[in-house]
Amino acid sequence: MTEKDDTSRRRSMKPLMVLVPYILRYRGLVAGAIVFLALAAATTLALPAAVRQMVDHGFKQQDSAQINGTFGLLVIMAVVLALASALRYYFVITIGERIVADLRRDVFSHVVRLSPSFFDVNQSGEIVSRLTADTTQIKSAVGATASLALRNTILCLGAVGMMIVTSPKLSGLVLASIPLIVFPLVAFGRSVRARSRAAQDTLAAASAFAGETIAATRTVQAFTHEAAADSRYSGAVENAYEAARAAIKSRSFLTGFAIALVFGSVVGVLWYGANTVLAGEMSAGTLGQFLLYSVIAGGSLGALSEVWGEFAQASGAAERLSELLREVPAIRAPAQPKPLPSPASGRVEFANIHFAYPSRPGKETLTGLTFGVAPGETVAIVGPSGAGKSTVFSLVLRFYDPASGSVRFDGIDLRELTPEELRRQIAIVPQDVTIFSGTIRDNIAFGTPGATREAVEQAARAAQAEEFIVRLDKGYDTEVGERGITLSGGQRQRIAIARAILKNAPVLLLDEATSALDAESETLVQKALDGLMRDRTTIVIAHRLATVLKADRILVMDQGRIVEEGTHESLIRQGGLYAKLARLQFDQGARAFEAEGI
Repeated sequence: MTEKDDTSRRRSMKPLMVLVPYILRYRGLVAGAIVFLALAAATTLALPAAVRQMVDHGFKQQDSAQINGTFGLLVIMAVVLALASALRYYFVITIGERIVADLRRDVFSHVVRLSPSFFDVNQSGEIVSRLTADTTQIKSAVGATASLALRNTILCLGAVGMMIVTSPKLSGLVLASIPLIVFPLVAFGRSVRARSRAAQDTLAAASAFAGETIAATRTVQAFTHEAAADSRYSGAVENAYEAARAAIKSRSFLTGFAIALVFGSVVGVLWYGANTVLAGEMSAGTLGQFLLYSVIAGGSLGALSEVWGEFAQASGAAERLSELLREVPAIRAPAQPKPLPSPASGRVEFANIHFAYPSRPGKETLTGLTFGVAPGETVAIVGPSGAGKSTVFSLVLRFYDPASGSVRFDGIDLRELTPEELRRQIAIVPQDVTIFSGTIRDNIAFGTPGATREAVEQAARAAQAEEFIVRLDKGYDTEVGERGITLSGGQRQRIAIARAILKNAPVLLLDEATSALDAESETLVQKALDGLMRDRTTIVIAHRLATVLKADRILVMDQGRIVEEGTHESLIRQGGLYAKLARLQFDQGARAFEAEGI
């Protein structure tokens, strides 16, 4: 075994330490749980002494008063045990629910602030699985399992202590067998933990695929891919089942092995004790008391073996959540951020930018890119697919940092600004619009918390969206469904434009903002955009060249760098890449009109 493996084994339960700060937040609840747990355990441990008293004295003296008193005491102890157990359950389960709620909140808060590079290589469904299935596993461990562990630990230690007081000779025999029980438990517990982690990982993969497929149900059905998707998910679920079954086998063997060892040793010791009673060296009540404490100790130790398996599973879940919490955002605010001028003018500059996506480090997307956009200027970026146009927007928003060179906003390197302050100065209308479940009003106001009803409606009118909104059953309060599934592509795009209008930022990024509109809507929205773009720095990514004819400048990109620059007319005269793209698009458009007889 290597030193690394040995260290890993010693730390098998260390991931659960991430829960300690959460537990310490609720010291009052923890104290209440411990008090009532100890009271329930102490009451349980007092029962065998009462039984001994009754056997040794009540029956021998034939004293009914003694028996009645003993049974009265037992009734009182039963009531105390019931109340203590109920309150223990309340405190313990409350702690579990509270801690898991905090943990889910903290993990989600951390995840939504991670850089896009993290999501380039991690599936959202797998992350959601950690937030749900893994935290549920931890809730069970922190609540019921931790309570059982502490209760059975107290009962086991207390019973062993009382066994020693009752009969040191018999207790010595029992204690001698403990190492034979504990060492196998620890060894098998490691196996349970490893297999539990494998089961959780496999289940997360199945959940990720299910989430992805359900989100794209229409595409799946359009391509009649249902059978293939069903087969793949069935395989993933079967793999998760096999991994879970392997973990269950380990836990089952661990539990059975522990119980066999515990009760086997207890039976052997009691056989010796029975012979001791027959020899007159011990009273029957004493043996009965010892027997009950042995059963309590053995039962507690057997239960601890099951609890150990639960903790092993929870440790695997905590380890997966800790991995998320340990993720450090690639994009972070500097220790001493510089303030932007107020108001921001919106000047954007790229200086000798070299950039490759973290998921493809060997392939540069931008190579020595240099250009500037003056305040209030409209610049269009065109070029073939893969030229790096969308990457420009990702760098302006500081979703990534360049490998070399600098991107500047109002003369300040983006790495010297807080990402939040930078992004507050930018509004974006993407080609692939994101609509969230909720109302139309919520979606328009998404980037402007606290926007008034009048401001939302004014932005919708400016984006030519009100004409379809007012026709809906509940108008602006209409629920749009998950990802805006009830809206057409043009309607979603107009909501995105209204969102950008409402934000009223000095820099506007348009990624083919009218691509999903019909000819009539495009004309109306283009008028709205013309007003929105006035006196704002605007960068337009265009695939359809007809949308950039009014730009102050057109930058033509190819293979990550600018190869041409000018107005539409000057670029056509140059006869370069732009002229080629324009000829292809406009010729295709002319042929389409001819085919329609226009």
